[in-house]
Amino acid sequence: MTTYSDTQLYIDGQWRDGSEKRLTVLNPATGEAIGTLARAGRKDLDDALAAAERGFQKWRMMSALERSQIMRRAAALLRERADAIATTMTIEQGKVFAESRIETLGGADTIDWFAEEARRAYGRIVPGRASNITQLVFKEPVGPVAAFTPWNFPINQAVRKVSIALAAGCSVILKGPEETPASCAALVQAYAEAGIPAGVVNLVFGVPAEISSYLIAHPIIKKMSFTGSTAVGKQLAALAGSHMKRATMELGGHAPAIVFGDADVSIAVKLLSGAKFRNAGQVCIAPTRFLVHDSVYDRFVDDFVATAEAIKVGDGLADGVKMGPLANSRRIEAMEAFTADATSKGAKLATGGERIGNRGNFFKPTVLTGVPLDARMMTEEPFGPIASVNKFSDYDSAVKEANRLPYGLASYAYTKSAKTISDLGRDIASGMLSVNHHGLGLPEIPFGGIQDSGYGSEGGIEAMEAYLNTKVVSQAV
Repeated sequence: MTTYSDTQLYIDGQWRDGSEKRLTVLNPATGEAIGTLARAGRKDLDDALAAAERGFQKWRMMSALERSQIMRRAAALLRERADAIATTMTIEQGKVFAESRIETLGGADTIDWFAEEARRAYGRIVPGRASNITQLVFKEPVGPVAAFTPWNFPINQAVRKVSIALAAGCSVILKGPEETPASCAALVQAYAEAGIPAGVVNLVFGVPAEISSYLIAHPIIKKMSFTGSTAVGKQLAALAGSHMKRATMELGGHAPAIVFGDADVSIAVKLLSGAKFRNAGQVCIAPTRFLVHDSVYDRFVDDFVATAEAIKVGDGLADGVKMGPLANSRRIEAMEAFTADATSKGAKLATGGERIGNRGNFFKPTVLTGVPLDARMMTEEPFGPIASVNKFSDYDSAVKEANRLPYGLASYAYTKSAKTISDLGRDIASGMLSVNHHGLGLPEIPFGGIQDSGYGSEGGIEAMEAYLNTKVVSQAV
């Protein structure tokens, strides 16, 4: 195995151990322990809070140009180390090396984009009602931020939150993922070596519930951002609300993918299968409910199943592997339960549905057809390499099913009709819709959901707003 380093906390510009017992990190491809992780206690969190408060006072006073230059240096470092970081990510998270490398390079792009936005957080002058009145509108950083990120994209999710905060002039305490800490730490190391002042970026790990409840409620923290499940997100949003803290919530999804009768089926199969089985399906915006028109249903199913069966599953560092293991044994149990529930209620197992071997967390790419709406996988986010494919006969029934659930993160459609595309943009209830390609998740466009999928954006110019206060200064001369 390629060398894997133990991970420490990063507080006030220093890497250090935590005050609690270290945690063990496992390789999901083997189930074996590969390293340990420092765990923060209350004293560590207090140190991080004090550091973030001091760091904020320094960072907010630096010019937007200087902040931007430091961030761009961090992006350059991330690119230089992309291969090494990608190897680490694959070892601890499981995704194939190519995906890990794309994620790392994409993280650098995100830093660059928000580095430029740091220079464009403009205010404005509002004409006064008298000639001696000047009305100025300023944008000021809200203050220290608490950010909570998941294990499925250890750089992609963290880099958004940290970069937005830094671009706005905020300091940040990042609660990284305990399952995938080293790649997240590599991101923080790039920021540190780029010249971020001590205290501006801090990294902690530990018991998620303990850390979130302490940080969000603490008076030093002025803003929180969370990516994770809807159930946990609702609890944290309520906590933030009780303290009048701003919150950005990127929660679960259950993305519909509608394939109309006039679609290019070969393109739909190619792109949807790639999106479905990327990162073993552990993607919040992965297509999960496939709705295919009667006229192309059989062809789509045959081609989609063949594509799924051709995917080579194995260790993400091995040659030719296209899908790695699930992150932990709990995900294996979940996939087995979803499959058993669906088939017991009448769904047909077209392919997959079972674990591969008894070492590591490998599961076959799975396709189920004719899945009834009362099956668990039709209401609960599967978050794994499992797809349901059902028929529809008309536009209205497809849209009704697409909008049936309270989720509203991502959605997909394939059609050659300009009218259908226009109607979908109006009728589909989700924060993001991608038609005839998969163009979501770029730093320059909004990224976020509605309803039970959360609120706020982690992309585009909209992402900055939640990290900035608006101040009006009206002055007479």
